[in-house]
Amino acid sequence: MNSISTEIKQLLTDQKNEWELAGKNFSGLENVQVREFQFDGFTVKVQFNPGRIVSSAAKVDKKSIEARPCFLCESNRPAEQRGVTFGDYEVLVNPFPIFPEHYTIPAFAHTPQQIKGNFESMLDLAQAMEGFTLFYNGPKCGASAPDHFHFQAGNTGFMPLDTELETMTEKYAEQWFKDDVNYYVIKDGIRNFFVLESADSKALGNAFDGIYSMLDVSSDDDEPMLNILTRYKDGGWRILVFPRALHRPSQYFAEGEENILISPASVDMGGVLITPREKDFLKISKTDIESIMRQVLLPEDQFDKLTRKLKQ
Repeated sequence: MNSISTEIKQLLTDQKNEWELAGKNFSGLENVQVREFQFDGFTVKVQFNPGRIVSSAAKVDKKSIEARPCFLCESNRPAEQRGVTFGDYEVLVNPFPIFPEHYTIPAFAHTPQQIKGNFESMLDLAQAMEGFTLFYNGPKCGASAPDHFHFQAGNTGFMPLDTELETMTEKYAEQWFKDDVNYYVIKDGIRNFFVLESADSKALGNAFDGIYSMLDVSSDDDEPMLNILTRYKDGGWRILVFPRALHRPSQYFAEGEENILISPASVDMGGVLITPREKDFLKISKTDIESIMRQVLLPEDQFDKLTRKLKQ
């Protein structure tokens, strides 16, 4: 698999120079404020990033989606936006970045956001994008374009989970090996999630399909609610799967002082919570973070039931 990392890094450099919006917003990252909260064996960062209001407050109901042009379709993109082709996908610079190197990777075809049938592509992209963590947000789990299939990617090491996972598996994980895949089940007190590791892409696909098939799908959804983080390193993949219970926490809809505009997605699961409003950034507490994560992720009893099924 040929790496495209050098090519996309050059794309980012060029786009910051030739596309005013991208240049301005990436420069703005230098002034982004960050708070850190220490939990038992891991860190959660909160980033004040006003540019992400576009995503955090995005209306993703069917009526709103149908009323706007798809901003990931090539015909609707800004004239300045260019990309690097990889198979059926195009790697684009994300003009509203969280990471110092942040990309959106839409499929050329305008098809719904659904990981089933696209998992293998995620593995291929992760392998080709050395030094990057690829992520997938489900249509009701942080994707601001649920009508157009896409991944995103950011430079590895930016999210706390990128560097803390090894120590967390020692502290929290239940582990087993099955059909060429290492399974880890992690419950760290605020997040319940699975880790799959293997050098065999087909075995990983089968393992993921097993989890996917056991997750509940509500009558008005096309797929189970989940977020996925993927990284390729040292000849193998590491997949983090976060089964979800809710799209947005109660704080998002609350009024007055209780309101916190936060719409958790994969990056939040990785340990970087994005707050586009300064007042939320300043007031958010450790208790708020615990509450938000516990609400949106699968509760412990359902997660334990899923784990038991997986081990059978």
